[in-house]
Order: sequence, then C-alpha cells, then structure tokens
Amino acid sequence: MLTIGFVVFDDFQVMGMAALSAFEMANLVLGRPAYRVHVLSEQGGPVRNSLGFAIDTAAFGEDFFDTTVTIGSLRVKPSTPGLLAYLRDAAVASRRVAGICTGAYVLAEAGLLDGRRATTHWNHARNLQRLYPAVKVEEDRIFSVDGNVWTSAGMTAGIDLAMALVEDDFGAEVAKAVARKLVVYLRRPGGQSQFSALLDLEPRSDRVRRALVHAKENLRDELSVEELAAAANLSPRQFSRLFRQETGQTPAKAVEHLRLEAARVMMEEGRHPMDVIARETGFADRERMRRAFLRAYGQPPQMIRRAVEAGRASALE
Repeated sequence: MLTIGFVVFDDFQVMGMAALSAFEMANLVLGRPAYRVHVLSEQGGPVRNSLGFAIDTAAFGEDFFDTTVTIGSLRVKPSTPGLLAYLRDAAVASRRVAGICTGAYVLAEAGLLDGRRATTHWNHARNLQRLYPAVKVEEDRIFSVDGNVWTSAGMTAGIDLAMALVEDDFGAEVAKAVARKLVVYLRRPGGQSQFSALLDLEPRSDRVRRALVHAKENLRDELSVEELAAAANLSPRQFSRLFRQETGQTPAKAVEHLRLEAARVMMEEGRHPMDVIARETGFADRERMRRAFLRAYGQPPQMIRRAVEAGRASALE
C-alpha cells in the first residue's frame, strides 16, 4: 500500500483537500486499498482551514510517507521552522514530494525547489520567482515535475496533480477511470496553460456562450459565421455584431484561439503526429497550423513540441 502524507497548517486553502479524492477513487477503481492518506500538521489536533472550520490531524513524527504533499494558503506567510525541517527530511525519505498551489512557496522556503522547475497559481508565480530566484518558475503550467518534486497551479489544478501521481503509480487506464468517477477532464497535461480560451473570451450572453461551446465541440468542422450564428439562434449579421461587442474579437479569431488551445493539448499528450493534430483541431493542414502558432506564440508548433518532450525527459532523469 502507498501512503500519502498530506501536510496542512493554519488557514490552509480548503480547495486543496479536493486532491485527496483522486486517491480515494483510485482505491475504488483498483478494488483494494492501494492508497492510505494521513493528514498531518506540526502539532496535530484540529487545524482551521480558509473557511474557518477545522479538520483533525496527526502530529509530525518519525515516520515518513511514500508521497508527501503540502497544501498552500490564500495568503502566503512564513512557515514555522518545524514545518520546514519536516519537509526537508521528507524530501530525503519520501519517494515524491509535492506542493499544491502556494504550497510551492513552502517547498521553496525549505530549499527544495532550488535549481528545479516549479509552478504555482498564476497570481503568485512572479512573486515566487522574485523571492526565490534559484527556482525556475514556470508560471503558466497546470503542474510541473522535476525529479521527485511535483508542484501544481492553484485550485482545481491540485486534482490534476493528484491524478498525475495516480497515473505515475498505476498507469493511464487507472487514471482515466479515476477521472470518470470524479467527472473531470482526464488529467490535463502539465504544460497546458492555466488560462482557458473560453474563460479569456468571457461572453456575457448565453447565445454567444452557446456558440463558443458549439465551436469547441466541433473544431474539425469549418465553423463558418453562419454555423455559429445558427448555434446562437441569430442571423449572421446580428451574431457577428454581438460577438465582437461581448468578446472584443471576431468569431474567426476566437475559433482560431480555441483550435490553438486544443492543438497544444494534443501536443502535450505526445501521441499524435502533427498532421493528425492539424486535422483534428480544424487547421486542415500543418502549414495553416504553423502560421497560426507563429501569430499567437511567435514560434512554430515543432518548437513547442520539442520543449514538451525535453521537459518530459528531464522529469524522468
């Protein structure tokens, strides 16, 4: 059985606890107690979270765990010497250590991220880099792995990190089954942006939102203005005017952003040739996709794929 030590401290961010569900569901999928979770704190006993209620914890002891995970807090503050000492020992004794959201600050404060790649919530990433210049902060990743140290972005990204840990232990099929039980997208790749194209567009009306969802679900199609207008139950002229008013973009530009996001996800998965990615995301051919990547990111898709592969190889070293 694999043991998970889940480290909390006063005012820890309650959403981080959601990551525990991935290990619970893995036990159900596997039909046996594959994981045992222990919630820990420096002193033990009740520890209050960001919503003000407390959970019971066990005190740090001499025992360590296969994986030690630290949750962050909404307001970053200095850690106690006892917490930092425990994490330094855990980094040696545990197979993996991880930080969810601003838990990366705690790992950095303990010196565990020096010279390593790491990520955190986008709103805290630049401050993390300023405070700990020895850390190679990747500020727009869902999660990051460098050796035996794992870090994730904020909020729901902790679930992505936990499912990645499950996949690391028991393979992709188990992780898929866990994702289905959690009713979440199968583990977003670590390098996927913390920002969603749909969230960036932020349409106000249900009609425009409905058209965007239709586009995202049918990227292989041509997705003309007429088709999107029909999904919104508007005339093409009404739709184009309303779309620009609400998003600041033309429908064509918004569709391109959705296609770029989907193409990057497929590149992160690492299983598909460029021709297949271009076809499945509606670019039709590699050259059209290449031009879109140059406009959006200033580099061709091949360079992005090479960076992903290099990061994956580094994580395995």
